[in-house]
Amino acid sequence: MQRSSNIGGQAVMEGIMMRNGGTYSVAVRKPDHTIELKTEPYKSLAPEWVGKVPIVRGMFAFVDSLRLGIGSLMWSAEFAAEDEEEEKTEKDPEKEAREWKIIMTVTMIVSIGFSIGLFVVLPYLLSSLLRRVGANEVLISLTEALLRVAIFLLYMFLISRMKDIQRVFSYHGAEHKCINCIENGLDLNIENVLKSSRRHKRCGTSFLLIVIVISVIAFLFIGLLGITSPLWRFLTRIILIPIIAGVAFEFLRLAGSSDNPVVCTLAKPGLTLQGLVTREPDAEMAEVAIAAVNAVFDWKVWQKEQGIRS
Repeated sequence: MQRSSNIGGQAVMEGIMMRNGGTYSVAVRKPDHTIELKTEPYKSLAPEWVGKVPIVRGMFAFVDSLRLGIGSLMWSAEFAAEDEEEEKTEKDPEKEAREWKIIMTVTMIVSIGFSIGLFVVLPYLLSSLLRRVGANEVLISLTEALLRVAIFLLYMFLISRMKDIQRVFSYHGAEHKCINCIENGLDLNIENVLKSSRRHKRCGTSFLLIVIVISVIAFLFIGLLGITSPLWRFLTRIILIPIIAGVAFEFLRLAGSSDNPVVCTLAKPGLTLQGLVTREPDAEMAEVAIAAVNAVFDWKVWQKEQGIRS
């Protein structure tokens, strides 16, 4: 049985966010090469009972992850854009907190809207053009499925070519390497982190790919039902998004803690995609990731509990 810790993370601008239980940390490499570290408690939006309900817990986990990720990204961006010689002006802390809350909410809404528009609405609209030439619903649904996968892969490829994003992907690699280092029973230090794998089964990118694949199957099935109303065809795609996210979460949860050959085979496409969205980090990036992990996770105790350390 594969040893799987509960710690998870995300790359941000010049840094790493790590979460373990009710605590999260963000470590950022500042322009003066020092590390800025923030550690705070984290409260999920989900009621306590939700954690015991499959699929439903995945819906809340997706929203929680997006909310925390955007907040951490905005905090890290302050330091990434900061000039060493720039003088900081004093601000009203309460006013600043309110402003950031508004920005975070708007950013989250825009991000969700953009994702739905690009990966759900656009393939649907493009494939619907085939009805004008008399194509049947099976062909239209298959075309929509292929377009959805193609748009997703093209999007990931294009953003991977951007220099700033490449650095984020290197931090993404450092995050994975830290978790793999711990779960493989190695001491968490720069040398061991750098030699660990940058691919991990619980990666959020794998989650996105799983969502795409499950949506392809779900929407193909809807196409076979013979729904004629364009409005209902569109609404069913929007309504199913939270359910699809919940199912994808359950699969990713299983894949992250299982060595079952079938599960491992199904997880391979996500691991392959990680070759595109992660890059090899340098020693400074590994140091930032280690700082974020140490702030929220006692890996020595965890390894001892797993029987890795004596």
